[in-house]
Amino acid sequence: MNRFTWPEKPSLKAFQIAKPGIPYIIVACVSTLFLAGIHFHTLALIAFFITLFVCYFFRDPDRVVEEGEGFLSSPADGKVIFADVVDENPYVEGKCFKISIFMNVFNVHVNRVPFDGTIKAIHYHPGKFFNASLDKASEHNERNALVIETESGVTFATVQIAGLVARRIICGVNEGDKVVQGRRYGMICFGSRLDLYLPTDFDCRVAIGEKVQAGTTVMGVLQ
Repeated sequence: MNRFTWPEKPSLKAFQIAKPGIPYIIVACVSTLFLAGIHFHTLALIAFFITLFVCYFFRDPDRVVEEGEGFLSSPADGKVIFADVVDENPYVEGKCFKISIFMNVFNVHVNRVPFDGTIKAIHYHPGKFFNASLDKASEHNERNALVIETESGVTFATVQIAGLVARRIICGVNEGDKVVQGRRYGMICFGSRLDLYLPTDFDCRVAIGEKVQAGTTVMGVLQ
């Protein structure tokens, strides 16, 4: 029987909003009220639906983590678009097993820690804003990488990558922080991608095209 735990205390709110979304929601609400107040009813109606979508985009549901030795959780909601060994990468020396998750604008965009460990380094790279589903996005788009070392000495990286629409990467942790699997650590606003760089002996349990959920979906097992 599968066992699950809460990495963070569940909220009592029926619909939880990520804090970075509050300014966007306020602007959308004020715009809607202003248009309604000057009797631009059609524009006010359009603005109302935009406000609903912004609230939906910044939703931040609580998630459980499945317990299991070496289980590595998904850091993001979305669809797996790559899962294979790559010869090199900028974050972890040598060959790695790379998994890429594409997040469209309808996915939850809050990112979660894949595995317990200590943040050894944070690498931010300014860049372009290609469609996040393209392979070149990993190398050319704006991105922020966390290099994490587990208690057993295994090193891996999780990389937030801005997409075609995304213009802001949010990261709420620092070098030296101890992080806990399944806990929130940041988000990317409006469509994006997240890459994982793992040891080559990683036992991958997801396939290309599979939909995953941050925190809840087991991506595989760290050996």
